[in-house]
Amino acid sequence: MTVTRGRCLCGSVRYEYSGPENWRAYCHCESCRRNTASPVTAFLGVPCETFRYTGAAPKVYHSSPGVRRSFCADCGTPMAYQSDRFPGEIHLYAASLENPEAYAPQSHVHCDERLSWFDVKDDLPRHPAGDAAP
Repeated sequence: MTVTRGRCLCGSVRYEYSGPENWRAYCHCESCRRNTASPVTAFLGVPCETFRYTGAAPKVYHSSPGVRRSFCADCGTPMAYQSDRFPGEIHLYAASLENPEAYAPQSHVHCDERLSWFDVKDDLPRHPAGDAAP
């Protein structure tokens, strides 16, 4: 089975998961933009049972009811998103992968919150909030 690994900027927080992802998507929601200070975030979702941290444990911020955002306490790199809305699944930032070139998004989500001055030019499906995972 394929093992995929990722890490934060300083290398303190590391993770790995085995097997395929559940999905891959660009997220345009305001909270993800603010969390990453970027106009869009590339995420992937994996089953919690295939995921584990292999380095230091990240710090966790409860950004809203039922939502936990993990980040490196040393360098501040956002590492993961978990929500009660998606039990048994952890969402990882594609740019934290050891090989982000292997990532290929499948769709855009929360497009109703997309910044008017930023658009990714592709033919991927686009979904408003609540229309597709995550």
